[in-house]
Amino acid sequence: MSGTAGIVLAIDTAAPRLQLALLLADGTVDVWVEDMATGQAEALFGRLAELLARHGVGYPDLSRVVTTTGPGSFTGLRIGLSAARGIGLARNIPVIGVPSLLALSLSVAGPSTVLLDARRGEAYFQIFAAAGMALTPPDLLPMALAQAATPPDTTLISAPFVDIALLARYGAEANPATHLPEASYVRDADAKPQAAGRVERMTS
Repeated sequence: MSGTAGIVLAIDTAAPRLQLALLLADGTVDVWVEDMATGQAEALFGRLAELLARHGVGYPDLSRVVTTTGPGSFTGLRIGLSAARGIGLARNIPVIGVPSLLALSLSVAGPSTVLLDARRGEAYFQIFAAAGMALTPPDLLPMALAQAATPPDTTLISAPFVDIALLARYGAEANPATHLPEASYVRDADAKPQAAGRVERMTS
């Protein structure tokens, strides 16, 4: 592990699964993966405590935190981002945000296309030349158009679950200045501020 010292923590809660990983100082990775459609917020820190404890380490040993930034579940993304930012702030360590489509591409060495069901007949879509190397920006397309636009010579990735160990390794080397821990929705969040009945603020 070059470029960092200490232990790297990776978090992914963008899909209905709680995933944690510790990239240890000796280069090995230990993971905690648990299918969990709800309750991630209540479970995350308890599972993390168990993961840290089985290596005899604690929060002061962490050198950076990595988290996926979406697209994905609105609630799930907020859980992962909030946890990562909180740990980063408390320990004064870098927090690395990795878009979920890029994170998914890490499992394929060569060209790949990420095509995830976004519901409503749409798909999240992005083409990669190699692991982590995007050829196109992330996009939201009609499902039929995304399927037609998928190059035949790429590996199709359609499952939303990232390889959390690979995410930890990627995050250990990523530049914090270009990997900000900010949500990447691609589609606007369904929850929007209510404007009806709002009272305009008086100005002098």
